[in-house]
Amino acid sequence: MNPSRDKTVITTRVKEEALALGFDLVRITSAQSFSEDQKIALQRIDDGLMDGLPWYNAARVRRGTEPEELLPDAKSIICLALNYFPGPRKEGDGADFEPGPTGQIARYARGRDYHRVMKRKMRDLVAALNEAFGTTVAARWYVDDGPMLDRAAAARAGLGWFGKNSNILTRELGSWVFLGQIVTDMELEADSELRKTCGSCVACIDSCPTGAIVAPYVIDNNRCISYQTIENRGPIPPELRPKMLDWVFGCDICQEVCPVNRKAQPTAEPSFANRGLEVIDLAKLLDLTDEEFKKRFAGTPIMRAKRVGLQRNACVALGNLREAAAVPALSKALATGEPLVRQHAAWALGEIGGDEAIACLEKAAVGENGSEVLAEITAAVSNLKERLETGPKSPGWGEGFRQ
Repeated sequence: MNPSRDKTVITTRVKEEALALGFDLVRITSAQSFSEDQKIALQRIDDGLMDGLPWYNAARVRRGTEPEELLPDAKSIICLALNYFPGPRKEGDGADFEPGPTGQIARYARGRDYHRVMKRKMRDLVAALNEAFGTTVAARWYVDDGPMLDRAAAARAGLGWFGKNSNILTRELGSWVFLGQIVTDMELEADSELRKTCGSCVACIDSCPTGAIVAPYVIDNNRCISYQTIENRGPIPPELRPKMLDWVFGCDICQEVCPVNRKAQPTAEPSFANRGLEVIDLAKLLDLTDEEFKKRFAGTPIMRAKRVGLQRNACVALGNLREAAAVPALSKALATGEPLVRQHAAWALGEIGGDEAIACLEKAAVGENGSEVLAEITAAVSNLKERLETGPKSPGWGEGFRQ
């Protein structure tokens, strides 16, 4: 870059171009090392809190906290935020079915894949800067699929502050934002960090049903509903299943209870508008073929869970809802689904109970060859027999947990 240009003027132009392309917030920080954030992230790995995410390793953290390793001669980081809050449901939104047992999908996954949306805008921003300044700006950009510690950069740039649920909270949009960073060789004027905290509020900690927020700002990845429904490719631990409620992809609870999010405004980005995924028919999920799964969820983050993972999650949600209407769909899944789905269908039938569920489990046990599935069937039958002897194990048995 031409050192004679006024840094303030250049920085202002960068922010104007970013806002013109549809980004909601833009702040700047230096390309200095994130040494303290590196220590914290490495400690999380050592403590086992990131277990289950093999790609999140020490080498990745070290690289992502040294911007000059990502881009030689890096000078600044342009931190961007894009609002994804879809707003309230409108008449006609939702799945195309008569109301029945339904599950929830995290808001961020209801629209188009944000990686594509964000990266397209970031690429366009770099092109706009090249044109505006008549030069070639050296830049690398990241969303959350690269090594950059996006929340550390956002906090240092003053885009927001760390909430106790580890999300970045912005004054303008709360935590309903996607974060992006452009590491560049441009000499820009850095913004100051926000002098703001969550104070004594612990709403997110108290509301997490699985206790995943083990301390302020500390998440146990293995207990997080988002991890279990998306990243975990195997069985969901039995002790966590009853606490996962009706979430089938991700979870918004810690954001929904956050006071900062009370005045959330709907996004202006059409890619994140409501697309009929506000609620989802759980029984229909269990019937999807691979082709139908791809057709319905193509272009959305939901593809990451894969069909079998989503069906596994649907079984858990149905077991937690405890609605007898789900027994036929679960019975079919137990008879014809993949082993992972059969395991969780058996568990769900054991949670719902009733003569039909018992008959289905006993029939399935006769022809089942999979040891893990058979173990789930045996446990479910045992669970039902115990309940018949002792009565309901929790208030509201058979009524689900929704209020």
